Amino acid sequence: MIQEVLVLGGGSAGFLAAISIKRKIPQLKVLVVRSTAIGVIGVGESTTPNFPRHLFDYLGISRKRFYALAQPTWKLGIRFLWGSRGSFDYTFNFQLDSHYGDLKKPTGYYCDDDFNDASLPGALMRRDMAFPRQANGAPDIHPWHAFHIENKKFIEILEVIAKEEGVEVTDGKVTGSERGEQGIAAVHLEDGRRLTADLFIDASGFRSELLGKALEEPFVSFEKSLFCRKAVIGGWERAHDEPILPYTTAETMDAGWAWRIDHEHLINRGYVYCPDFISDDEAAVEFQRKNPKAKVEPRIVNFRSGYYERQWVGNVVAFGNAGGFVEPLESTAIMILCSHIQMLVDFLKHNDLEPTPTMRALYNEKTANTWDDIRQFLSLHYKFNGKLDTPFWRTAREQTDVSGIQDFIDFYQENGPTGFCRYRLPRSENDFGLEGFLVMMVGNQVPYQKRHQPTAEELQAWQRRKAEFAIEASRGIRSEEALAYVKHPGWQWNSDAQG
Repeated sequence: MIQEVLVLGGGSAGFLAAISIKRKIPQLKVLVVRSTAIGVIGVGESTTPNFPRHLFDYLGISRKRFYALAQPTWKLGIRFLWGSRGSFDYTFNFQLDSHYGDLKKPTGYYCDDDFNDASLPGALMRRDMAFPRQANGAPDIHPWHAFHIENKKFIEILEVIAKEEGVEVTDGKVTGSERGEQGIAAVHLEDGRRLTADLFIDASGFRSELLGKALEEPFVSFEKSLFCRKAVIGGWERAHDEPILPYTTAETMDAGWAWRIDHEHLINRGYVYCPDFISDDEAAVEFQRKNPKAKVEPRIVNFRSGYYERQWVGNVVAFGNAGGFVEPLESTAIMILCSHIQMLVDFLKHNDLEPTPTMRALYNEKTANTWDDIRQFLSLHYKFNGKLDTPFWRTAREQTDVSGIQDFIDFYQENGPTGFCRYRLPRSENDFGLEGFLVMMVGNQVPYQKRHQPTAEELQAWQRRKAEFAIEASRGIRSEEALAYVKHPGWQWNSDAQG
């Protein structure tokens, strides 16, 4: 029976895992081993809506306290500077996988030429508004949002919460590990300590000290679908007249793409690129040219997209970059982390802390499916982006492996953005679902045969609905003003009052 858990790594993956396990299975002894000598990458974290659900609904963390300590900003979706139409917005509500009663066809059929104001969050994003405004002037904080959060602040608050939950935290640099009958018997620290546990959580980042290095689990590469392997990172302090954008920006670049993540006082940017088509120096020059305000010396981060074949081997479970990583195009890292943490907790509780081999096998099957689903989704972003005609993008359009979702692509190109497309997806074990796939196809104006010619009445109904979204959004509230509300001492979160 599992009684003691050792979490190796003091980043967001390690502390989120430790807090979740301790909160949901409080009888377990949980120890986090982290090295202060290993710094954090320090990029801005961009999340999806499952992150606030994990923090506030699953873990019961106080919203008021989280906002005060972590100082997040809001994210309604992603603005893609992408494709033949130049730009389109992907929001966290159903824009295209929807069907209004006064329209003959699903929404996507009416978005061939104009993709603006297709939903209220989309109309808000278009006007750089974070939320609708209530009658009393306060923000109506809807559930279709995620967060932008500075990684360093995030880890600091997680450590505080972990210690309050009864998680032990110790500093130490791992110098090696000891194999045992169950997988790992102990880890050895530089100061001579030998630490044992019944379950080891490998949250050691790209080093993957236990799963990858000690247990030598095979790595499944996504190199045929996702070509980028490096990123240039930089940013600047926000000027007083720069608005806080309530979305992540994904901008097409010569040999990849660049993100923009807006924090309250900082703007974080990064250029994700393929070194086969551009050198590090050239990437830094392009990055600096398009971001002249970036005063920080650009840093290069290396990564590989893929995952370890099994995420749970013996008594070792990997979370975060220690288990796998795909480039940050859809902010999937924390989304996958929260999903896999909850799955592990469910499995442990169901097995009364005595997991069986078949339960581990099921966990590995489901987590592998998650990684593969994400790969398929991201591959669409490259296959159909016709914005630039550079060597990288020509190669991406011609060679990106989309074989796993070719049935979906063929069905779409014959039938268009119908909800029946969902039956041609192999699975959808992630937060994107059919909505995400349709946004990529419609947003990139991928051609299809079964076009719909709406009647005058349909067009009037569609334009009326869009106008209603636009009017409500124009009365909305920007991030700066919304932040002032939630920071006010008198602001009360309903969930905190109920809890």
